[in-house]
Amino acid sequence: MTLETPAPIDGVYADRSAEERAYSKVFWRIIPFLMLCYVVAYLDRVNVGFAKLQMSSELGLSEAAYGIGAGIFFIGYFLFEVPSNIILNKVGARVWIARIMITWGMISAAFMFTTSETVFYILRFLLGVAEAGFFPGIILYLTTWYPAHRRAKIITTFMSAIPISSIFGNPLSGLLMDSFHGTHGLSGWQWMFLIEAIPAILFGVATFFYLDDTIGHANWLTKEEKKVLTANIDAENRTKSSSPHSVAATLADRRVWLMCLIYFCFVLGQYGLNFWMPTLVKATGVTGNLNIGLISAIPYICTFITMLALGRSSDRLRERRWHLVVPALIAASGFVAATTATSTTLAIVCLSLAAAGAISCAPLFWSLPTAFLAGTGAAAGIAWINSVGNLAGFLGPFLVGYLKDFTGSNSAGMYLLAATLVIGSLAVLAVPAKTVNR
Repeated sequence: MTLETPAPIDGVYADRSAEERAYSKVFWRIIPFLMLCYVVAYLDRVNVGFAKLQMSSELGLSEAAYGIGAGIFFIGYFLFEVPSNIILNKVGARVWIARIMITWGMISAAFMFTTSETVFYILRFLLGVAEAGFFPGIILYLTTWYPAHRRAKIITTFMSAIPISSIFGNPLSGLLMDSFHGTHGLSGWQWMFLIEAIPAILFGVATFFYLDDTIGHANWLTKEEKKVLTANIDAENRTKSSSPHSVAATLADRRVWLMCLIYFCFVLGQYGLNFWMPTLVKATGVTGNLNIGLISAIPYICTFITMLALGRSSDRLRERRWHLVVPALIAASGFVAATTATSTTLAIVCLSLAAAGAISCAPLFWSLPTAFLAGTGAAAGIAWINSVGNLAGFLGPFLVGYLKDFTGSNSAGMYLLAATLVIGSLAVLAVPAKTVNR
C-alpha cells in the first residue's frame, strides 16, 4: 500500500481524510506521553555526566574510572535487552514499560548513596538491567501502530526526547547541583540524583493506567478508525515475508548483524559526545555548573531541529540510506573540527554539528531494520540490534576517557568518534536500497 492508495476495509476503501484523522488521534494520544517518558529515561541515563563535575573529585574517580562507570550501564542493558523485549511482546507494553520505569527510578535515586568506585559501578550496572527493554520496547510498540511510510517521522519525533532532555536537563542538573550543594549535609550531585529520579517513578505509575497495548484495546478510537489502522498494519506485515520467525533465526540473520554494526557505530558517536559534553564545554573555559548546562544545551537545540527535519524528509522522499550517511559524515567533520577550536563559540559550533549529525542518526536508523522485521523476529531483532549497538555506550565513554588520560587531550577521543561514524556510513551503503526505501 502506498500513500496514494487508501486501505481497503471490508471491501470498501477508507476515506483518506478519515485515515489522517485516525493517525492524528493516535499521535496526540501516545507520542507526547512516550516522549515525556523518554525524556525522563534519557536524563536518568546521562545525568551522570553532570554529576561527574562534583562527584569525581569528591570520590577520587579518574577519567578512565568515570568512563567505565558511565559505560558499564550498557553491559547490564546488553545482557537483559532481548529477554525483556520478548517478555514485553508477551505481556504487553503497558505493564512492562511501567515496571521498567518504576525500577529504574528507584535505582537512579540510590545513586545519592554512592561512596566509592565499586558502588558506582554496581549501581550503573543495575540501572542498565532495570532499563533494558524500554527503548526497543517502544520501537516495537510503535510498529504496531504505524506502517513503514509513516515511521521515520514518528520515531524521530519520539526520539527528539534525547535533545529535549539535554536542552532542559543540562541546565536543570547544573542548577540543582549549585542550589542544593551542602543542604542537609549532602552534595549537589546527590540531590540531583534524588530529585531527577522522582519523575521516572511517577510516569511509571501513569503508564500502567494510560497506555493501551494494541489498537483493539484503544477505547478512544472509533470502530471505523480501528479498522483503518489495523488494515494498514496487516497490509505492511504481509510484505515482510522474508522476516525471520524465531529468536534463533533472527540472531543468525546476516541482515540483523549488519544492522548491529551500523547502530554500534552511530551509538558510539552519540554517547561519546553525550557523556563528555559538560567536560568538553568546561575545557573551553566556561565556569559554573549552571553556565556549563546552559551552553551545553545549544548543540541539542540544533539537534532537535535537525532530527525533525530529517525525519519528515526521509518519509516524504521514502529514502533512508542517504538520510543516514550525510548526517553521520557531517558529525564526523564536527568532531574533527572541534579539536582545533580556539574559542568557546567555535567549539560550540563544531559540537553542534557533531551533535546534530550523530544523534539524528539514531532515530533514522530504525527505519532500516523495521522495514524487514516482523512478529517475533521484530521483538528479538530490535532488542538484539539495540543491545549490541548500545555496547558502544560502554566502549565510547571508556575509550574517550582512556585516551584523555593517556594523551592529556580530548583530541584523540574526538578523532576516534569521527572515524567510527565514517565506518557506520560505509556500512549503511551496503544495505540494498530496495529493502529499506519504503
